[in-house]
Amino acid sequence: MATRVRSYSKINLGLAIGPVRADGFHALTTLYQTLALHDLVTVSARRAAATRIVLTTNDARVPVDERNTCWKMVERALARLDVSAEVAIHIEKRLPVQGGMGAGSANAAAALLGLERELGVSLGGSERLRLAGEVGSDVPLFLLGGAVLGLGRGELVFPMPDFPPMWCVVAVPEVGVSTPQAFRDWDEKQGSGIRDQGSGGAPGLTSAAGVDRLNELSLAYASLSAVTGEGERGTSGIVRGQSPDDKRVVSGENQAGAINDLAENALLALVRTGIGNDGLHNDFEDVVFPQHPSLRAIKRQLMGDSASGEGTALYAALSGSGSALFGLYRSEAEAREVQRRAQAAGVKALVTTTLPRQEYWSEMFAE
Repeated sequence: MATRVRSYSKINLGLAIGPVRADGFHALTTLYQTLALHDLVTVSARRAAATRIVLTTNDARVPVDERNTCWKMVERALARLDVSAEVAIHIEKRLPVQGGMGAGSANAAAALLGLERELGVSLGGSERLRLAGEVGSDVPLFLLGGAVLGLGRGELVFPMPDFPPMWCVVAVPEVGVSTPQAFRDWDEKQGSGIRDQGSGGAPGLTSAAGVDRLNELSLAYASLSAVTGEGERGTSGIVRGQSPDDKRVVSGENQAGAINDLAENALLALVRTGIGNDGLHNDFEDVVFPQHPSLRAIKRQLMGDSASGEGTALYAALSGSGSALFGLYRSEAEAREVQRRAQAAGVKALVTTTLPRQEYWSEMFAE
């Protein structure tokens, strides 16, 4: 019987771009967060004298040969396991293709998990992550789930304390953003910054200052405890759950409100976490928005009306290099209202929730 795996998506709560490394990749510091929105990846496999992979999909834009991340993952995993098998993979696409939500990377992680379950064998944890990093920079995060700190080119991943679930609206514009071009635009922008230093310009991230900024931001992210247990204080100083002076158990109708307050306080602390007064930010916005002004307008729409306070996002940003954008909200009602406004303006918008690590794994396999 085949194994069906929910291939969840992600957003980048923050992303900082650093210098180009010796291997040609940019150094990054990012905070990933998995979402409940997902594709479905179905894997069937049986041992055989020779390996054969067949890949199908419901989306003509998705390659069905060795260019596909699922194909790469399965082929390399079998080689590491020293197993030959006939493998059939079907990808039911529900997520945007190349939208900055990690869909292709998540598919690869899902294919690995399905393959291991089908064959009854598995790689060790560190070997899994090493293989995932070879297949793609975003793939390893999907072997952790929840809130994940990403370093290196994004492939060095560290599980973070999770936020409680939050309502999220994902806007999916009909705009294509090239990640390689976005990096080139970033390098050009930062190169101009270096040339202007003599006249008081700030050093660009291609300098040593860029490395320092990434290191500082990594420490800032790592120092923020999202949830350390009811009534405990995280390193941010935010009280998690009830007041230390109030020993009453939060229950019944007050419980949902307490969880919402906890999520909001933790996120707002994170939004203020950053270098200097910059706070949480996606560096790609600095180069993608000038090229695609409509994306800046959609972000403003996701932010909502701060004057009335209605449908105002706790935080909104571009995800990865785009083109998907997201907003996080206090309630489902607010999220639905933002979705309605976006769709009225002609922008596809999806309502979902963030997915903490425990829920990520408990709901991974679609029986």
